[in-house]
Amino acid sequence: MTQQHSRDWVGEIADRVVAEADRRAPGRPVVCASGISPSGPVHLGNLRELLVPHFVADEIRRRGVPCTHLLSWDDYDRLRKVPAGFADSYQDHIGRPLSGVPDPCDRHASWAEHFKEPFRTALAELGVEVVERSQTQEYASGTYRQSVLRAMRDRDRIDAVLARYRTLQTASGEGEPAHGVYSPYRPYCAHCGRDTTTVVDYDDATTVLAYTCSYGHAGSYELSGTTSGKLVWKVDWPMRWAHEGVTFEAGGVDHSSPGSSFAVGAELVRDVFGAEPPVYVGYSFVGTTGAAKMSGSAGLAPTPADALAVLEAPVLRWLYARRKPSQSITVNFGQDLLRVYDEWDVLGRRVAAGTEPAGAVATWNRSRATAATVLPSTPRPLPFRTLASVVDLVGGDEEQMTRVFRELTRDDPMTDLGALRPRLDKAATWLERYVLADERTTVLSAPNVARLATLTPQEREAIELLRAGLDDHWSPDGLTTLVYGVPKRQQGLPEDAAPTAELKSAQRAFFALLYELLVGRGTGPRLPTLLLSVGRERIGELLKV
Repeated sequence: MTQQHSRDWVGEIADRVVAEADRRAPGRPVVCASGISPSGPVHLGNLRELLVPHFVADEIRRRGVPCTHLLSWDDYDRLRKVPAGFADSYQDHIGRPLSGVPDPCDRHASWAEHFKEPFRTALAELGVEVVERSQTQEYASGTYRQSVLRAMRDRDRIDAVLARYRTLQTASGEGEPAHGVYSPYRPYCAHCGRDTTTVVDYDDATTVLAYTCSYGHAGSYELSGTTSGKLVWKVDWPMRWAHEGVTFEAGGVDHSSPGSSFAVGAELVRDVFGAEPPVYVGYSFVGTTGAAKMSGSAGLAPTPADALAVLEAPVLRWLYARRKPSQSITVNFGQDLLRVYDEWDVLGRRVAAGTEPAGAVATWNRSRATAATVLPSTPRPLPFRTLASVVDLVGGDEEQMTRVFRELTRDDPMTDLGALRPRLDKAATWLERYVLADERTTVLSAPNVARLATLTPQEREAIELLRAGLDDHWSPDGLTTLVYGVPKRQQGLPEDAAPTAELKSAQRAFFALLYELLVGRGTGPRLPTLLLSVGRERIGELLKV
């Protein structure tokens, strides 16, 4: 292991996990775990459930230690509520297992599989390798049967542990029937398929379990031969730690407080299942901004697929890797997205120059690559804001984009738009999805006659100076020099004159004038980019005085 991989939060947690794995079972693969309930679109908050263990597992693999990252799909959980945007008819399926609810688009085996598919695709793009476990299959196949029987034998002990925490819990009703016996196991009704059941009797010797259902049904079966239900969450989680030999897991803040699922599970895994709790880290919330245009219409939180439509995979990984789990994360889909790309590009240049501290280098390395592969990235990563401006100004015309980008990269001309992808396509998607129509920039189709008619002699002179200098300054740097230099010449100052308050004011007025004459408003993209995108011939038409 190189030293640079031990100086960020990932390395510190990996140190603890490897030490704990060696203490428990030297030589056995380390097991990191994640769990997702596919009850609706898997959003960016859920992604942290995967990425925290992923970064730790990947760091462990970088050290040459075998490590498995398990993803338990909690598809045997009940459907608790129908997400916004889905048919009201799904209300009838509340209480049924997610794997038993019909697929809303008739392409998948179930409701659960409908939401797994796009998340799997996003994980693959992000380089996250997991071993999947379907809890439906694990329960139905009898994999957990002995653990379920054990929990039922120790139900009084489980009840006593839960009782100590009940005053700190919300009234979830987990395993707490209105009548009957306490049961940490809740059956799904054989008649209606719902978990609205109460265990009314259980025989330890025969394992015969009897239940009633709030829909008027009743049933019984031998638990030793049939598993048509599941352990309640606070018992199910520690059972899996023991069964899978989990060494590390992360959980949201709602699972991490005193009296929460982890605190209860840590007792139950020792007292009931004879194992130890994993090394555990709680992670904070993930918020989003700038996505109102999307979420407002669909009523859904942004998903990893939404983020990957506008963020390169290494950049999205970096947003999660650079924050400690205890710190919150905000994924911005608005104008701040431009700043995120700028920061990422600056970080890459500093890493290449050797000026970044080891921790930042480690974070950058694990963002752009895993132990197994380097993630795809844009070969010619021009600034995202530049790409977005050009796409906006030329309306996505590939011929015009090729011309502008060739001129923007005159020192090393870019002749193939493929070199700018996928970042170029993500910039186009960002414009389409997250920039409102009145915020986009449209080059005027005809001269702004009204504004041209009101030009002062000084403004006319400035326009003439700009037009006269275009041929000699037709490059990004040259146009920068030109637009800043016109007000200097008008004040009789040399090109390298230091800025004064008066000069800055004149330059701002000149820039505003150009925007008015070219795009019909007082602001716009960087002027060199705007001028190159408009082209010399059209500039001549729009600035003819």
